[in-house]
Amino acid sequence: MYTPSTFREERLDVLHGLIAAHPLGALVRHGADGLCADHLPFEIAAPTLDAPFGILRAHVARANPLWRAAGSEDDCMVIFQGPRAYITPSWYAEKQRSGKEVPTFNYAVVHAHGPLRAVDDAAWLLALVERLTARHEADQAAPWKVGDAPAGYIEKLLKAIVGIEIPLARITGKWKLGQNRSTQDQASMAHGLALDTQAGAAQALGALIAANVKSAS
Repeated sequence: MYTPSTFREERLDVLHGLIAAHPLGALVRHGADGLCADHLPFEIAAPTLDAPFGILRAHVARANPLWRAAGSEDDCMVIFQGPRAYITPSWYAEKQRSGKEVPTFNYAVVHAHGPLRAVDDAAWLLALVERLTARHEADQAAPWKVGDAPAGYIEKLLKAIVGIEIPLARITGKWKLGQNRSTQDQASMAHGLALDTQAGAAQALGALIAANVKSAS
């Protein structure tokens, strides 16, 4: 990933924070037919001696050939896309003076690299599923728990999935937030994005830019 130093993000807590906030990752690897990708919700675990940048964990259907690729000499890469939005040149001061501006896209993204491991263990899988469920159900008025379903039903479903684990050997982050522009332009971008009628990614990016301006001032 081309990452000018201005946009490079290296703080591990910030990188992990994006993964936690946007857990659906695109796992890219070399398959029998070339490059292939699987989109999976991950959890990110703290670093260990064997995984200095943390550990990604998820599960796939047993029918998915992904887990059978575990043990390959090639590392896989997981891409996590954070807030992103179109940036209109109308928000730049130079646009008003000379018109010499063009649009762009701003975004935050993490690329995580490491070897793929398969975990075919019912207890490990149950613990993972319970953690993922607890996290994603937390905002519900009446959170669903794995234990709400019959034990036999859950046991049957666990046999139909396989865990995957990626101890991270490398992680890179690119926070393209207009850091190469003036503080005035960055503040204008943040303001414009906050007013975006399409709530979601644009407003989240605006908040990220605003926070970045505040931390830099």
